[in-house]
Amino acid sequence: MRSKMSLLAATATVSLAQAASLADVCTSTYASAAAPISPLLGVTVDQSSVTANAVYNYTSSETAFWTAATFDFCNVTLSYTHDGLDDTVLLEFWLPAPSDFQNRWLSTGGFGYAINGNSADLPGGVMYGAASGQTDGGFGGFSVEFDDVYLLANGTADREALYMFGYQAHHELSVIGKAFTKSFFNLTSSGDKLYAYYQGCSEGGREGWSQVQRYGEEWDGAVIGAPAIRYGQQQPNHLFPGLVEQTMGYFPPPCELEKINNLTIAACDELDGKKDGVVSRTDLCKLHFDVNSTIGEPYYCAAETTTTVLKKRLSTSNTTPAQNGTVSKAGAAVAAAILDGLHTLDGKRAYIWYQPSATFDDAATQYNSETDSWELDITSLGGEWVTKWLELVDLDNLSTLDNVTYDVMKDWMELGWQRYEDVLQTTWPDLTPFYSAGGKVLHVHGESDPSIPTGSSVHYHEAVRQQMYPSLSFNESSEALNDWNRLYLVPGAAHCTYSSDQPNGGWPQTTLLTLIDWVENGDKPDLLNATVQEGSNIGQQQKLCPWPHRPLFVNNGTELTCVFDEESYQTWVYDFDAYNLPLY
Repeated sequence: MRSKMSLLAATATVSLAQAASLADVCTSTYASAAAPISPLLGVTVDQSSVTANAVYNYTSSETAFWTAATFDFCNVTLSYTHDGLDDTVLLEFWLPAPSDFQNRWLSTGGFGYAINGNSADLPGGVMYGAASGQTDGGFGGFSVEFDDVYLLANGTADREALYMFGYQAHHELSVIGKAFTKSFFNLTSSGDKLYAYYQGCSEGGREGWSQVQRYGEEWDGAVIGAPAIRYGQQQPNHLFPGLVEQTMGYFPPPCELEKINNLTIAACDELDGKKDGVVSRTDLCKLHFDVNSTIGEPYYCAAETTTTVLKKRLSTSNTTPAQNGTVSKAGAAVAAAILDGLHTLDGKRAYIWYQPSATFDDAATQYNSETDSWELDITSLGGEWVTKWLELVDLDNLSTLDNVTYDVMKDWMELGWQRYEDVLQTTWPDLTPFYSAGGKVLHVHGESDPSIPTGSSVHYHEAVRQQMYPSLSFNESSEALNDWNRLYLVPGAAHCTYSSDQPNGGWPQTTLLTLIDWVENGDKPDLLNATVQEGSNIGQQQKLCPWPHRPLFVNNGTELTCVFDEESYQTWVYDFDAYNLPLY
């Protein structure tokens, strides 16, 4: 076991890390001495595994979540084990140069079934003076995804991996990472506070909520984007468009659905009072746009060969012929049924769909050159969930939707909900420990997200409001929640980024910096900044209204106002009456 003297020896030439150079502290010897041995009960860090190397003048490219930046950092890796288990969990930390450190820690999440971004998300903290960290979950490396390891054999699931993916690995990442950061920069002796932040989107957003919901007192703030919460419903929901097509007996050419979506954007663009090619009010679009108005409109798409990345290790190429025709009654009916969301055969709502103006990605059909026709294309995003997590069979996708009905899909959703409620649903609505500790949340979701329903974030946000402020009026409880937990819907934006179909829409690129200012300086944001990152208006700064207020432009589209009206709000309210229990 490491003695106190070992750390003293490692710091003999460096009295305070903050006063040292990167070269002074970024050594395996110093980093090993800074590593906590037993930061949690049942966890043992292997000090001999610690590596450290300095990286100078690293340039991080611009992303949806941060601007380009150049910085120096110390790249540290280490491993730890769980007592009694024959396992190894890898962690990676990027620590800023001592002169740039601002007493901040940032945990980063993953995407899809990946528990991390394979280092891609670590720059988002270092550029703001934070030590950033990621975990491999114990899956065998940072590039190994959870679905690669979940099944040990057909019928046998790795429950340890499941709970690591669900929330445990990220908890251990933050506890070990914060303890290491304090020691590395000598905050333990100086008594200075280390601010703890989280940032992630999609699966990374769900992982963020898993920490805020379970370990709220350990966090100062979280940026959560389009979280993949409610796994039981979210994952099989990807199969819903294909089931609609099969049930209705019509498989629309992709170009037909693309035309319907483009016409939706054009028709709903100005409902917010401004013509800019961006649908800012999908709620008004629901109230005023009729998909049947697209019937008879011509469409054309040139022949092309496309490559679809199903997962990191699997992709498929398809060649499609030129598509030329007019929107059919059957095509409009399929689109309308998809937009209505999953209902059981007796008309009860089981789940929700994406907002009008979101692309119909999950509804994509495939061309059969032998029959010269379009046919069902089952997306592995939902199919793999059914095979691996519900049927416990090691298959990457379903081969057919034969004999699958809307009721069967509802049963799939309920089974996933029940089986994984305590680990993957991630919808616990009582955030009292986080709130009581002074935590702050900035929650963002693209309003045209084609992968996770925007209404999913709204529904959870409203569940938190109702759970935590049951005795207050709607206005009072909304104001109370917004005092520490704010939701922003991003007009025109897609899944965790801006949309090429609505390029004049922005994305909140500096949200973490806004959160830091809120947490550390008390500057509570009202309108959130969003940056246009492509198209003719690149660089333009836009403003986002905090929920439940919605954007409305006045004075010929030149002035943004944030308004509320009950009819629009009700389009976001869902009664999941297909279930006997409340679905948060």
